[in-house]
Amino acid sequence: MHARFVRSAAAVAVAAAGTLTWAPVASAEPSEPTPSASAAPAETPAPDAGSVEITTKDTAGEAVPGAAFLLLDSTGQEAGRGQSDAQGKLTFPDLAPGIYRLKQTGSGSPLHEIVADQDVIVTPGNATRLTITDPFKAAKVLLQAKDDKTGKLLPGATVNIGTGTSTLLTLTTGSKGTASGELPVPSRSTKFWVKEIKAPAGYDLYKPTKTFTAGPGAPVTVTVTNAKTATDPKPDPSDKPTHKPTPSPSSPGKPSSGTGGATPTVSDSHTPDADSSSVAATPGGDSTPKASTGSLAHTGADATPWLIGGAGVLIAAGGGTLLLARRNRTDGPTDDSSGN
Repeated sequence: MHARFVRSAAAVAVAAAGTLTWAPVASAEPSEPTPSASAAPAETPAPDAGSVEITTKDTAGEAVPGAAFLLLDSTGQEAGRGQSDAQGKLTFPDLAPGIYRLKQTGSGSPLHEIVADQDVIVTPGNATRLTITDPFKAAKVLLQAKDDKTGKLLPGATVNIGTGTSTLLTLTTGSKGTASGELPVPSRSTKFWVKEIKAPAGYDLYKPTKTFTAGPGAPVTVTVTNAKTATDPKPDPSDKPTHKPTPSPSSPGKPSSGTGGATPTVSDSHTPDADSSSVAATPGGDSTPKASTGSLAHTGADATPWLIGGAGVLIAAGGGTLLLARRNRTDGPTDDSSGN
């Protein structure tokens, strides 16, 4: 406004003086600089962006769809979030190079667990590829040890549980005769074995190996039975008998020897034994009882000495009788003559 007012006043003054010549007058209006290419600030080119590509599967190698992830930058700010597709894949594109934190917020399946957080390094112009393996949820195992006859729960039984050649869980029953634990499950349905390695006090070890099937997150009860240890030990066949044999029933009435051992029995032969009460006559009339030898009866040629001895006794007795008869005959007339 001020510059225009000055030009108008100069024109009026010239007109009043009668002079029609034009004299340029310096203007107070500032001149606007024309833009120059060299004056424009230079733009810094953006660095090459990177990306993170995720593939989610389970321990059986199958894709896990619907798994949710959150990506945080180095300042803790959210850099992206999303869920895996039907093939278990998820991509975070256009990421500035740097270190990021990947968090899994959901497995997308009631059978799977989520994994722990992990750091991810993004480099310029490259895709960082990750494979996330979600484990199956563990099976809930309840162990019981029971008396095989009464069903009473028994404390102190220790078992190993596993699959294939691997032992995955060891449990020992407590004071109530039970124990519980989480059994890792490598697939949707897995066959396991259970082996008792320590029996309860007073019971024999359960030697057979049992098997059972369990699935992810499913409860399962495992029972082992034990038999009581026998209180009376079985006799060893190599041990000698401690009792003494009794007399044979075939020889009743025969006393056993003072040592308690079996005594030999007399044969059932009908051949009579020599009479132990028989005596041998002597020429003087004395008789001496013949002691029994205690031997067994003899038959056949062995009886000849006895027969000869018996004949001698009869001959001696007959001779004595004849001598006595002669003496009586001789003494008879003498008595008759003395009486006349």
